[in-house]
Amino acid sequence: MTSLLIIAHAPLASALKAVATHAYPDCARNVEALDVVPAMALEEIDDQARALLSRLSTPETLVFTDVFGATPCNVAQRLADGVHVKVVAGVNVPMLWRSLCYANEPLDAVIARAVAGATQGVMQVA
Repeated sequence: MTSLLIIAHAPLASALKAVATHAYPDCARNVEALDVVPAMALEEIDDQARALLSRLSTPETLVFTDVFGATPCNVAQRLADGVHVKVVAGVNVPMLWRSLCYANEPLDAVIARAVAGATQGVMQVA
């Protein structure tokens, strides 16, 4: 099973976690969130992210961030080992739900489904 760690500008991470656990309440223990506020030092963000990562009890973790190149993404990249912890930027609700729906698949498959969910979930509707 793949766990999810969401690191994003406040209050997006906790809001996305709430949306995730609303739709998939049984997955709540496999989703953590870190809201990054402007006053946080980089070391504090890094320490909190590592603590949350260690609380997740699955062998693989997908870390979602909101914006590539911003502080949450930079911290997330420090967590990634390229094997058991990988990072995807540009998190949105469709990719989050898709990831939870297929969390029993291998990490790379979850990532592929997340990216597909993200792009398929963005469309002009009116």
